Amino acid sequence: MNRGYFADMKEFKDHGGKIAAASKTLIPAVSAMKFPVLAVTSSNGKSMKLPITSNCNEVNKESLDVPKVTLVCLSFRASSQEMISSWSKPFIESFGDRKDLKLFEVSFIDKWLLGLAPIKKLLLRVLQKPNNSENNVLQRQIVYSFGDHYHFRKQMKVLNLLTGYILLLDKSGRIRWQGFGTATPEEVSQLLSCTSLLLKDQ
Repeated sequence: MNRGYFADMKEFKDHGGKIAAASKTLIPAVSAMKFPVLAVTSSNGKSMKLPITSNCNEVNKESLDVPKVTLVCLSFRASSQEMISSWSKPFIESFGDRKDLKLFEVSFIDKWLLGLAPIKKLLLRVLQKPNNSENNVLQRQIVYSFGDHYHFRKQMKVLNLLTGYILLLDKSGRIRWQGFGTATPEEVSQLLSCTSLLLKDQ
């Protein structure tokens, strides 16, 4: 967990961010790990916690609908943004008309200075991006998590910070499928197939 940038870089050169192949099938619910509660902030300054489940406070406070399926894309460094898009774009193209799914792209900002209130507010304003999926019911929600993420990474077994991590959650917040790095056409097909299966099961 404490290894440095150069170790990540060497590993990245070896496999291009593909630290493992994506899941071919859904992880059974009984053996699936729960996604750890993660505080995030959207570019408009609104704070919330992931995952959104029936017993989370966000649903009661904000009257949010509990999604049947949530795709969470984790990015610890800017280098993984294109990797994330290789999964999220086909996901929106396939399920853009569904109201019972959510898609979150989470960027982690661990520099303590950037988490200070006035700087954080300014940074969020700079990071605000236009919504390119306005014709879709399913919106790509870009959110940010500030602070020290050591314990989150430890729980999630995140070692290499240069790659992207893709997680498919069920309505109880359990991780039912995982992908890494840049998506291959076969892996995109597996993601879409597993999402459809999960929607039928929920």
